[in-house]
Amino acid sequence: MLLAQITDLHIKAPGKRAYADVDTAAHLAAAVAHLNALDPRPRLVVASGDLVDTGAPEEYAHLRSLLAPLEIPVALLPGNHDDRAGLRAAFPEHDYLAAGGPYLHYARDLGPIRLVCLDTLREDSHWGALDEPRAAWLEATLAEAPDRPTVVVAHHPPFRTGMAMHDENRLIGRERFAGILRANPQVALLLTGHLHRSMAVPWAGVTALCLSSVAHQALLDLRPGAELAIRMEPPACLLLDWDPTEGFVTHFSPIGAFDGPLAIFDKDGNLID
Repeated sequence: MLLAQITDLHIKAPGKRAYADVDTAAHLAAAVAHLNALDPRPRLVVASGDLVDTGAPEEYAHLRSLLAPLEIPVALLPGNHDDRAGLRAAFPEHDYLAAGGPYLHYARDLGPIRLVCLDTLREDSHWGALDEPRAAWLEATLAEAPDRPTVVVAHHPPFRTGMAMHDENRLIGRERFAGILRANPQVALLLTGHLHRSMAVPWAGVTALCLSSVAHQALLDLRPGAELAIRMEPPACLLLDWDPTEGFVTHFSPIGAFDGPLAIFDKDGNLID
């Protein structure tokens, strides 16, 4: 089974760019084309937050039109740039968005595996939180299927990144989060976004991954006190391949025009010199 993740779309109103220069709509259109061209295709695409840039209705309308050509079902999750009511209003047919009461979190069984999408949006803040009501929901939801291989998705990473500003403002409630994951060994992966960089971290007994944005990336600057800046590195999606014998394999799939495929062997099976 193949699943996909995209994150940090930051869609603006039509004709507007993020940070004056980033055409996020064009980047999302390229990501949709990339996903549609995959063979085999993923069963589901998870869009893990910061779907739009300010939470305005016209941004969600634009997001909806940009996602319309996607030929794979998509599951939506809010990030700190999103508005819960606006997201629900723009995608009324996504009835799972009402499953978490005031929060937009939900669980989905996908054949033999389970996907648990956790709302970590903290109103009026760039940074995320897992307060007690949401922690209790996560705990109860994981307890429903203790033997099913599970992937948890959240917008905000709880782990150390080495990037000063992010580490100074890590997810509130991360200790509780870690305890829940450790108590649920069926959770194999934690997928996140928010940082606009790809990285992998062993955290709370699981493999925790952060995925690059489908648009602009954060400058990798590990100096103490470094401020955030944008760098136009290649965007990517994550492909999650599950096998019943060996579990999950993840691939970071760059989005863009690249040379290749180039042959390695000639027609006689010899390595090309």
